Amino acid sequence: MSASNNNKIALVTGATRGIGFETVRQLANSGVHVLLAGRDRSKAVEASLKLQSEGLSVEAIALDVTKPDTIAAAAEEVARKHGRLDILVNNAGVFRDDMQRKPSEQSLETWRETFDTNVFGVVATTQAFLPLLKLAPAARIVNVSSILGSVAANADPASPIFDFKVPAYNVSKSAVNAWTVQLAHELRDTKIKVNAVHPGSVKTDMNAHGEIEVADGAKTSVRMALLDEAGQSGGFVYFEDTLPW
Repeated sequence: MSASNNNKIALVTGATRGIGFETVRQLANSGVHVLLAGRDRSKAVEASLKLQSEGLSVEAIALDVTKPDTIAAAAEEVARKHGRLDILVNNAGVFRDDMQRKPSEQSLETWRETFDTNVFGVVATTQAFLPLLKLAPAARIVNVSSILGSVAANADPASPIFDFKVPAYNVSKSAVNAWTVQLAHELRDTKIKVNAVHPGSVKTDMNAHGEIEVADGAKTSVRMALLDEAGQSGGFVYFEDTLPW
C-alpha cells in the first residue's frame, strides 16, 4: 500500500464483477478509497461489502452509463460526499455482436446498444465527472478499450486479431481510442492524464475464451490510474507496451 494514494478517491464503472471488480480491489489495496459503481445498486452494495470484508475502503454507488439521470445523480453524490474525484476508470462495456453473422449483417440494434454503453456512456460519464476531476491535484482518466479496437491491427494480415471481426464491439473500441486522443489533447496543459488500456484476453463472463486471469486483466487499468507526474497521456497501452491505434 502506498501512503501517497491514501487520500485519493476513485470511481470505477461496471464494477460489480469481472475486470471492474478486480480493478476496485487492486486500487483499494493500493490505499485508494474506491467507489464501486454498478447499474443495480443492490449488486453494487453486495460487491462492496465483499471487498469491505477484506478490509478495503470501498463504497457502493449506483450508476448506469446509458442513463443520464443516474450519471448526474452519481456525480452529485460524489461532489457532496468527497468534493472531488482523483481517478475515473471507464470500465463498463458490453458485447452484443452475433458471432454467427458477418460484419455487414449485424443489426442496427446491435450497433446502437453497443455504442450506447461503450462509447456514449464513456463520453457522458466523463463529461459529468470532469468538473470534479479538475478539482483534484492531478487526476487520471482510464478508458478501458481493447486491442480489437486497433484499426492498425484489424487491417494487418499478420495480426493475431486479423480474422476476429466483431464489428460493433471493435468499432466501438476504436471510437473509445479516438475519444481518448481528443480528450488528452484538450487536457494537455493540465495535470489530468487520459489513457486507453487493453486489459488483455481475460477469462470473464463476457469472454469465454480468455487467456489470462482477471487479476492480470486489471493490472493495466490500475497502473494507468496511479501514474505519476512523469507518466504519459493520450496513450493506448497493455502492461508496459504501447499499442498501435
